[in-house]
Formats: sequence, structure tokens, C-alpha cells
Amino acid sequence: MLGGGSWATALTKILSENGARVDWWMRNKDDVQHLLRTRHNRRYLSSVAFDLNRVFPATDLDDVVREADWLVLAVPAAFVQSTLEKLDRDALKHKRVISAIKGMVPGKNVLVTDYVAERFRLPREQIGVVAGPCHAEEVALEKQSYLTIGSPSLTLADDFSLLLRNRFVKAHAMEDLDGIEYFAVMKNIIALTCGIAHGLGYGDNFQAVLVSNAVQEMRRFVHAMNPQPRDLSASAYLGDLLVTAYSQFSRNRTFGSMIGRGYSVKSAQMEMNMVAEGYYAVKSIHELNKKLNVHMPITSAAYHILYEKISPAVELEILKEKFR
Repeated sequence: MLGGGSWATALTKILSENGARVDWWMRNKDDVQHLLRTRHNRRYLSSVAFDLNRVFPATDLDDVVREADWLVLAVPAAFVQSTLEKLDRDALKHKRVISAIKGMVPGKNVLVTDYVAERFRLPREQIGVVAGPCHAEEVALEKQSYLTIGSPSLTLADDFSLLLRNRFVKAHAMEDLDGIEYFAVMKNIIALTCGIAHGLGYGDNFQAVLVSNAVQEMRRFVHAMNPQPRDLSASAYLGDLLVTAYSQFSRNRTFGSMIGRGYSVKSAQMEMNMVAEGYYAVKSIHELNKKLNVHMPITSAAYHILYEKISPAVELEILKEKFR
């Protein structure tokens, strides 16, 4: 497990309690020492206690990766490149890699799985993505949750699904790696925009229209990037969008709400002390769409607000006239 945040913590809880040995890489040495001393991650989901006979936190990335059969990536997308470039290009040659990152690699504007495949020369059949409407905070509370593992290899996706299933987590496999991953990236943009609307005082009626228009926008973009038949009402797509757009636990919605209430990007990031993936995703998707020219009014509005410093109130006034 690579990453010390809330999603890495939640996945480590699931996997270790299901009997797997989890070697857990964290960047911060003090966090590792605290976990070894108290059995808790002091920064995220601190109520979860870990069995240190199954969970082995460490700061040596090479050691953690060397002995693993599976590598789960759960660092923020902004840190994927700087983290993985420390590894030898052959380090993942015989590993099965799962991305639990709902973001894109900034600057490169590529999906995390595409970056991993290129950087480590891996066939896509060795790579998967975990997605679905599943907040880390509810995993900690052991609320009923659903996950989808996407991979070109159904065998890989089924095998990782088995590692996740327990009394409160259901997991299933799908072959649509790209579609699931793009949807996971874009739903953060939508949640962020929902937050902006909420911060400006827009109500439930408007948000329902925003989300329904968002589904159409996401369909257009994903089809342009990777055309194939998809049932977008499935939980891996629509379910993930809804929970991120509406939930109290959604950091992207929270971040957007702060922007709508007048915070600057920097002040909102500092106060949250957590990464809102939607902020980086907006720029990546906007850059990709310069070539595709897909009609994406919500993404464009978010980009104008976050990167061109257009007033959120002005931008939402313009956006609302584009909805039906």
C-alpha cells in the first residue's frame, strides 16, 4: 500500500482484516512511528486500530514494493510521478498494480494507469483501478459499501475483488478500465462545482439539474476518449458521481463550497489540509478537451473559476443559462 491518507487507511483496514499481509509505505517517518507505537494513523481515520501482525508500516519504498504481489497506489495524483520515479523501471515487472487514485497525473494529463503502464512497461492486463461510491470515512464506520474493480483482465479484477469483500463491502469486476477511471476523475470536478454552487447559496433544485447535466457532459467526454458501450447508471459511474456530489464526506464538494463562499484556492487548500483531486483534474481535463472540443460547460466553468480567477457568482450565472 502506497500512501498515508484516508483512502489508503481504509483499504489497509479492509485488506488486513480480511487476512492479507499489508506492507504500508508512508512518506512521513513520524506517522510510521506513531502507527507502530499506537496502532493508529494519527492523521486520517484515527479511530481505526490496526493489527501489527498483519500491517507493517515503513518509509523504505523499495523494501515495501520488493516483497509485494500486489501494489495499491493511494497517494494523491499530484505526487504519483515523484513517488514512483524513485523506483527502478523493472520494479513492478511481476506485480499486479491497482490504482486507488481518482485523479490524473498533472502536467502529463494522463490517467494514473496509463502513466504506470508506460513508466514500468507493463501490459494493461497487469493493471486495475478500484472505484465506486465508497467514502473512506464510511469504511471506518463499517457502513455498507460497494466497490468496482476495473481491468482489461477480469481475472485480475476478480482476484482483487475477493481480497476486498467482507460483511460490509461488496466488490465486483468490470473490464472497462478507462471508462471507470475517467469517470472517477471527472466526478470530482462535478462535486467541486456542486460545492461552489452550494457555497453561493444555490439549492437542491439547481444541484439536481447540475448533476443531471453533468452525466451528459461526462458521457460525451468519456465516449470521445474511449468509445464503447457503457451502462452509465451502474454504481461505478453514476453511484460514484452521486456520493461525491452530495456527501458530507466529499472533500471536493467541501473545497468547492469554500471557493463559493469566497476563499481563495490557496486558503481553501491550507484550511482543508487534504488534497481535493478535482482541483488538478479540472486543468487536466480542460487541456485534453482542447483537442477533442467536446461541449463541457461545467468543466469550463470550474476551470474559469479556479485557474482564470473569474468570480464564482458570475460564472455560475452564465452556467445556469446553459442547463435544461
